[in-house]
Amino acid sequence: MILVMLGTQKNDFSRLLKEIENCIEDGTIKEPVIVQAGSTKFKTDKMQIFDLIAREELDKKKEEARLIITHGGVGSIVGALKMDKKVIAVPRLKEFNEHVNDHQKQIVENFDKQGFIKGVFDIKDLKQTIKEIDSFIPKKFISNTQSIINIVEKYIDTN
Repeated sequence: MILVMLGTQKNDFSRLLKEIENCIEDGTIKEPVIVQAGSTKFKTDKMQIFDLIAREELDKKKEEARLIITHGGVGSIVGALKMDKKVIAVPRLKEFNEHVNDHQKQIVENFDKQGFIKGVFDIKDLKQTIKEIDSFIPKKFISNTQSIINIVEKYIDTN
């Protein structure tokens, strides 16, 4: 199963879902696709689409997924990486009114360059990236959240 996560932004991200639908129709994707669409309204009989999913249910679907395709939100990317999932990230772009600026492009570029994920910067490249994802071996992601928490706690305790 492929899980697609579009986050909770108010702007539409149908551009990604249209390309995923194309990949289903041409046989590039042969398995079920489940979408957490947020505010994106997209009608299709090719995917199972939910507006929002409770965190526990979303985590269960992440665990079950063979592949996660997501927007360029840090939370979505890091959450998938912490579960050792292969991730394809497609940034929401300002030019398509999908976000207020192109910060997601920078986020995806950074994770991609470090070898954690495969970034797709031209939607036409999604099909080839899906075809190649099985041979991609992502770099192991190690969260430093606890280190940051420890620094903050130490600061609070000493001041």
